[in-house]
Amino acid sequence: MSKQKPETRRIKDVLYEQVARIGKATSSPKRLELIELLCQNEKTVETLARESAISMKLASAHLRELRSAHLVETERSGKHIYYRIANREVAEFWVAIRSLAENRLVELRMALARITDAPKELTPKDRDVLVKAARKGEVIVLDVRPTEEFEAAHLPYAQSMPIDELESRLSELPQGRTIVAYCRGPYCLMAKDAVDLLKQRGLDAVHLPEGVAEWGMAPIRPPA
Repeated sequence: MSKQKPETRRIKDVLYEQVARIGKATSSPKRLELIELLCQNEKTVETLARESAISMKLASAHLRELRSAHLVETERSGKHIYYRIANREVAEFWVAIRSLAENRLVELRMALARITDAPKELTPKDRDVLVKAARKGEVIVLDVRPTEEFEAAHLPYAQSMPIDELESRLSELPQGRTIVAYCRGPYCLMAKDAVDLLKQRGLDAVHLPEGVAEWGMAPIRPPA
């Protein structure tokens, strides 16, 4: 076995070290949650802190780490600084690493099973069927995320009905059609809560665990 030249070894060490920056930046559960939130739309640090249930100081620290690895970008608008994922590959990375963890970690699958209702869920293989049915008006695809997230990106033929408005807007939903509710992805409980409410009101409802990141529709601002 040939011995590596010292310069070759140094170059390889640098390469692996740079790749490891991504792993280091995403080694925190809260940073992964912040990435998931930013896959929905750009947000201020105040919004990110509130939605991830951490302090602004801690949110800012986590965002600095993500920015140092070039996973998120910022833009100032008036008094506010908005964060967004750097490109669609960041959303793809989040979906890939989450899927890998679900495939390899029994503990994660057990935890996920507590918040899912598999018999009433749609899976990725149902995408084409769902889109065709929604296009024909045979099912109603309901986006229960906040309005600004829907406006940034949403699934085909979806209509917006944020979870906090759902009960007061039930009369807008047609009877006799299946309602497919989705939110931010499999770790988001808004769609499951929406399905529970719709069923209580006598409507046929199904939970779609996937969101815009899983469908490859995460919002990305085009280069200036």
